[in-house]
Amino acid sequence: MTAIRLLLVDDDPLVRAGLTFMLGGADDIDIVGEAADGAEVEALVDRTRPDVVLMDIRMPTVDGLTATERLRGRADAPQVVVLTTFHADEQVLRALRAGAAGFLLKDTPPAELVDAVRRIAAGDPVLSPTVTRQLMEHAAGSGPVTRRAGARARITLLNDREREVAVAVGRGASNAEIAAALFMSVATVKTHVSRILAKLGLNNRVQIALLTYDAGLLEEDGH
Repeated sequence: MTAIRLLLVDDDPLVRAGLTFMLGGADDIDIVGEAADGAEVEALVDRTRPDVVLMDIRMPTVDGLTATERLRGRADAPQVVVLTTFHADEQVLRALRAGAAGFLLKDTPPAELVDAVRRIAAGDPVLSPTVTRQLMEHAAGSGPVTRRAGARARITLLNDREREVAVAVGRGASNAEIAAALFMSVATVKTHVSRILAKLGLNNRVQIALLTYDAGLLEEDGH
């Protein structure tokens, strides 16, 4: 089994040491590097080729938000998970919109942290539907009219089936749950999700969920 290559980015050396201690003991996780600021991240990614980057949001020179945007704009982008001390925070939401695959609280128990890294490496977002909804509600007051119009315009690029799948993703359903609800195979669901991402220029399922919320599709769907 190939180990998951992990890069740690946090300006606090004690936090990095703690993460190294918690994650370094897992047989399938290899910590390939550490950075103390977002300014160091791109060069370090080029050098170490991580699968997953654990990224602190608040750093002094280049913050984790900017670093995430830069990384996710690359063709060979690693998965990014943001580290934060807040559940529903505007910066967390911005990081997710920028392409982060999820977020973790800094006080996440070690076993959950290891599991989260494994799930991210496997392509699963680390974000529960409940937390997603909390974040969306937190953002509801920030330019909702303009955002809704833009989101609705983008949704029109999807056909009816893709729209159904997008709404299910927005509700937090897994591929298996979507397949059962819409009477299709899991492989077909994966194909639809891939097409949705490509058509809308999105990075991951979290961004699909945010877009369906922005467009008001979850409200129309009765959820």
